[in-house]
Amino acid sequence: MKALCFMSTPSQLPGGEQEPNPTDSSVPLHMAGRGRAAHSNKAGRYEAESRELVDDGWGTLEDLPPVKTEVQTETARHVITKNTSPDLPFDRSINPYRGCEHGCIYCFARPTHAYMGLSPGLDFESRLFAKPNAPQVLERELGAPSYQVKPIAIGTNTDPYQPIERTHKITRGILEVLNKTGHPVTIVTKSALIMRDIDILAEMAARNLVKVAISVTTLDRKIARSLEPRASTPTRRLQAIRALSEAGIPTGVLAAPVIPGLTDHEMEGIFEACKEHGASEAAYILLRLPREVSELFKEWLLREAPGSYRRVLSLLRSMRDGKDYDAQWNQRFKGKGPYAEQLAKRFQLACKAKGLSQRSVKLSCDHFIKPTCGGVQLSLL
Repeated sequence: MKALCFMSTPSQLPGGEQEPNPTDSSVPLHMAGRGRAAHSNKAGRYEAESRELVDDGWGTLEDLPPVKTEVQTETARHVITKNTSPDLPFDRSINPYRGCEHGCIYCFARPTHAYMGLSPGLDFESRLFAKPNAPQVLERELGAPSYQVKPIAIGTNTDPYQPIERTHKITRGILEVLNKTGHPVTIVTKSALIMRDIDILAEMAARNLVKVAISVTTLDRKIARSLEPRASTPTRRLQAIRALSEAGIPTGVLAAPVIPGLTDHEMEGIFEACKEHGASEAAYILLRLPREVSELFKEWLLREAPGSYRRVLSLLRSMRDGKDYDAQWNQRFKGKGPYAEQLAKRFQLACKAKGLSQRSVKLSCDHFIKPTCGGVQLSLL
């Protein structure tokens, strides 16, 4: 085996684009590729030291086992996160987990792992944090005298139904609290595991307390397997839409992210398939590449779709003022320019043709009853 060298200058792609260096990693490439989207594991941006993969010449890297998922428990002090973003239809959310085993290479949440001293690359999808006390903390926060009810969003950062939810059941515990207190909730997921909780969701739907959006990036199994390696297959997501809809749970489809030059041509097909399976609403979000996600996604493109590399980045930058990402309010989700306007028009026409609503179902806040347990101080009157 030849030793790996990290001092050479990265090669240049046509047009002056610099090719990312996929060997700048603390994990062997052959090992990282087993069911993982990221093949690099660069240190987080706040770390003082970086890591490099070095072969000592003995070929022992080949004997290392595949990367396994590690889960640490985290004692949460607060679980409801507030935001004031004009782009978001909610002002509060809950994330039962940090990191996500689905490993979607485009995930905009990857950079948050740097706050934990970990890599937004392979660490994000293999070194996870669970908050087992989240349901108890939520009940306490809902019972606070100052709390005012508004819909809570779940699945806004990492997927609440990622594989470890099968055993930890934190999301189910949160739903049990919300159901008991009559609190409205919205859920976004790309996992068919949500069907496990149809019993709770159906009860909430009967009181107009819940709506679900299933995220579908592509209907192509091959692309999905590489792009979102441990998420449910497109077929299983369609089955989830049907099962939820038949149970009376308002269910929509979120085409996210739309990747120009790679998956954008599927928009109409995705909406048609989801409508046939019972979806009632639709929305889409343009690919976002904040911070470390940009280089990780470029590495993936070079490895999995090298022929589309220049086209994808060219189209994306045409909607991002020439940059990989533009975080401006009212633009980060949809972009701007002729191609962005074309996507928006196609979306509107597809929704009209397929009979999908673009309006969000307004959930009820009338059933909420403040809990009187979970550490809530009772009135002395």
